[in-house]
Parts: sequence; structure tokens; C-alpha cells
Amino acid sequence: MPKSTQTKAERIRARRTREAVNIFSRMPSAYAASRSQATKFLQRAGGLSVVEWRVLWDLSEAGPLSIRDLASIQRVDHSQLSRALPAMWRKGLVNMERDEVDGRQMSITLTEVGRQAYEKAAPIMKQRRDALRRAFTPEELKQLAGYFDRLDAFFCQPLSELLNEDSQA
Repeated sequence: MPKSTQTKAERIRARRTREAVNIFSRMPSAYAASRSQATKFLQRAGGLSVVEWRVLWDLSEAGPLSIRDLASIQRVDHSQLSRALPAMWRKGLVNMERDEVDGRQMSITLTEVGRQAYEKAAPIMKQRRDALRRAFTPEELKQLAGYFDRLDAFFCQPLSELLNEDSQA
């Protein structure tokens, strides 16, 4: 049916149908929903931000860590953590000291206040992970993680490998 003869509702329905399988448009929505849900869980757990929670969790399980280590574990740009850590230090959640081996790096450690904040939030965030495990089988979660690995690899490809520049000439 030509676009001019379709009703607005039909055009919107058709567009939504196409967008339902558009991974590029679905990812930001899923990410935003995940962050919103995590924020709601963390508000019940004492008001940590998602970034604060992730830092405290990583330090609790693997600390002390450098900013680069944290960024690698969390798969984020280290500048995001570099901005967040001074506020966490001011709140007394973490200590930041020059690394003894590499003075260019900061060594981030959990304080007692940080450990208490982590211990308060951990059971609530575990409930979130448990709820996800009820929504997906272990095999589905493994597959989903594999899809993310493939997406990461795709997004890291050089443009020259993705563009069909020969056909544009």
C-alpha cells in the first residue's frame, strides 16, 4: 500500500514492526531499562549509584584495583571512573593512592564505609541477579553473553572492513 494511503496508525505499526528487530535501536532502550531497574534496586539498598555499586562490588571481590583494571572489568571507558572515584573518595567509600609499582596509576581500595555500603546493597542486587536467572535458563544466559561478545567484536571492527566502498565508487 503506498505511504500516502496508509493511516498514521498503520505507518506507526509498520515502523514498530521493522524496529522490533533493529538491534541498533533496541540496545539503548535495553541499557536504559537496565540502568533504571538497577537504580531502583540500589535506592532500596541505601542509595548507591550504579557506578558506585559496580566499583564497590569489583573492589570487594578483586581489589585493590587500578582505574584501568576497574574499567577493563566493567567494560567502560576509564574516564567515567576517573570522574566518579573522587566523589566516592569524598564519601569515604574508597581510598585512592598512587600505585607503589607504577606511580602513574592510582590504586583504589575499599574503605570500611565502602565495605558496609557494599554489604548492605549486595543482598538486594543478588535478588536482581536471581530474578534474571528465573527469567532465563543458564544456557540462554550463556548464549546471550556469547551474543554480546560477538556484538563487541563487531563494533570494534575497523570501518574499512564494514563499508562496501567498492560499490559506492
